[in-house]
Amino acid sequence: MLILSAWMVLGLTALVLGAEGFVRGAARLAVAFGVPPLVIGLTVVAYGTSMPELVVSAVAALEGRSAIALGNVVGSNIANIGLILGITALISPPKVDGSLARREVPWLLASALLLPVMLMDGAISRVDAVLLLLGAIAFTIFTVRTTREASGDQGIQSADAEQEARRGLPAAIAFTVVGLALLLLGGRWFVSAASDMAMRFGISERVVGLTIVAVGTSLPELAASVVAAVRGFSSLAIGNVIGSNIFNVVFVLGGAGVIAPVQGELFALRLDLALMIGFTAVAAALLRGARRISRLEGGVLLAGYLAAMYVLAS
Repeated sequence: MLILSAWMVLGLTALVLGAEGFVRGAARLAVAFGVPPLVIGLTVVAYGTSMPELVVSAVAALEGRSAIALGNVVGSNIANIGLILGITALISPPKVDGSLARREVPWLLASALLLPVMLMDGAISRVDAVLLLLGAIAFTIFTVRTTREASGDQGIQSADAEQEARRGLPAAIAFTVVGLALLLLGGRWFVSAASDMAMRFGISERVVGLTIVAVGTSLPELAASVVAAVRGFSSLAIGNVIGSNIFNVVFVLGGAGVIAPVQGELFALRLDLALMIGFTAVAAALLRGARRISRLEGGVLLAGYLAAMYVLAS
């Protein structure tokens, strides 16, 4: 038990450090080649923060542990809303941008409803995965365009900034390569330890994926949201939750499915998917217009998350 726990902690640490290094290195490379900061934030950083989920799900699918791959995505989406948004609202009620309801929330709902549709034939095939990745690209383009229009297309890099970044090109490449290596190693260690723990204690891989693995891969988002809330920037957590949930379906499952088809019987997953769609619907209701998510609503979200975990684990 202690050895398995140590491997899980080691794997999770490698995932977090790898994601940090990968995002930092990729962002520096983007700056060096004149990519605007706005685009970096909406693409490099957004995809980078989904790398732990992607690597864990991809490794799990490759090893034939589809229950962990799917559980990671479904559980992470539930945790993002119930746990992360709930805790954030309890610390500092976040203000909702009124434009979310017409811009990102439809994508959020569509991504949640898309998953059971993809699983109607019992698997996310490589064709399904490619379609999901195309959806990730479409969402990225849509987000970049709408955000640019709203901000007046701000943030073109100066020539001095590009030259400064190019001087640090070797370091940026090193960050990217080392970060990717840590992600791959950490994902393998974490999935193997979680699977072995499940077998040893008679817990299904589905439950492990929905709980331990999902919360573990969501820790970077949780830490970022809590820090933002403590520092008075709790509204950032809303964008973090919406973006992460959309990318978990279209980017994480899409990427994992391209590597190896992800198996999943719709009937067996009906409770998991119903909870995910239910939490997504609650989030959409809370994001219906310009308002604040109250501490009471945050408490209800957190209590709902704990209740959902109890139901899933029982």
